[in-house]
Amino acid sequence: MPSRDYFTLFGLDQKLLIDSADLQKRFYELSRQWHPDRFSRKPAAEQMEALETTSRLNDGYRILKDPVKRAEYILAEAGFPIGEQRGKDVPPELLEEVFDLNMMLEEIKTGDESARPQLEQAGEHFLELRAEADRELEAQFSAYDAAGASGNDAGRQALQTIRGILNRRRYIENLIRDVERTLNPAPV
Repeated sequence: MPSRDYFTLFGLDQKLLIDSADLQKRFYELSRQWHPDRFSRKPAAEQMEALETTSRLNDGYRILKDPVKRAEYILAEAGFPIGEQRGKDVPPELLEEVFDLNMMLEEIKTGDESARPQLEQAGEHFLELRAEADRELEAQFSAYDAAGASGNDAGRQALQTIRGILNRRRYIENLIRDVERTLNPAPV
């Protein structure tokens, strides 16, 4: 049976900074090895194992190739799940900006286009904040990898910090989404 752990499945050490080209190479090799067509004349149990392994490979690749999803996966496996964002979870440093954003969003929704330039500027600012969070994550990924594992104090501390940054990043992502939806509404 395929390993439940994605890193083990791909033969990788559990690290937050991984070589994406190496991951892709491993994915293609394992996908060829476990492709269900290669098991079409095998017993039903082996066919099922090939299907399950292929499914795990696809899920694992999707998660491990994305640095944010990879971090969320490691956090969840280490007992640090990322919760759903709620309105009361506004990062304190963003409170005033969120208040201003909500006012701009409301103005545009009521037909007042005078807030559009400010909203576009706010959207650019939130993109910068997300890029800043991504830089912080990369630095913390290095700290986690240098600590060697989530089981020691340094690794657990790095995971705590990463979780905080990911929560802030997720909140910023929601703000970006709200700005984009308001500025570029989907056609009806």
